[in-house]
Amino acid sequence: MDTGAHVASASVTSGGGPAAWWGSMNLNDVRWLGVVSDTHGNVANTRKAVRLFRQHAVQLIIHCGDIGSPEIPPLFVPWPTHYVFGNVDAIADSHVEGNRSLLRVAIEAAGQTLHGRFGTLVVGKRRIALIHSDDSVRFHDAINSHQWDLICYGHTHRAECHNDAGTIVLNPGAVHCGSPPSVALVDLQTLDVTSIPLAC
Repeated sequence: MDTGAHVASASVTSGGGPAAWWGSMNLNDVRWLGVVSDTHGNVANTRKAVRLFRQHAVQLIIHCGDIGSPEIPPLFVPWPTHYVFGNVDAIADSHVEGNRSLLRVAIEAAGQTLHGRFGTLVVGKRRIALIHSDDSVRFHDAINSHQWDLICYGHTHRAECHNDAGTIVLNPGAVHCGSPPSVALVDLQTLDVTSIPLAC
């Protein structure tokens, strides 16, 4: 389904760590977006998600928060990956070494992008927002603004997708403790969304 929004195309580059061989990727050329949330440090299930994204030729990944551990960002090194922090990440963010959060260091070392608690990016003609949604006021304000083609969120551990007056609102479900654990694939040309359960 197409939102019908008229959004200017733009080229966006990723964060610049040593793993960011895709750092100058032109996001106008990206079609397949992988969306993941609530990994909660579950390395085994995150590896399953990574395998699925490889199988589906994903070009860009959004993580909607509750990353949970510095072990998670290195698993997404094959792609430019954009993160927001969730409520659980406030705990992980407090684990510091040399006054730097180990979780933030892991994201930077993987050459990826951390947006804090709310993120935005433009991919081709699509304006995308990402949020964990535990801040319900900010979450609903983003939806009601109708300035986004796609809003990706997490926190509930429940996969769902709906169209709110032309804005696609997507929760990919949880990699950890989802029922079942799941991720989502978005075709950015059409904004069609596919929910994909993780194999047991």
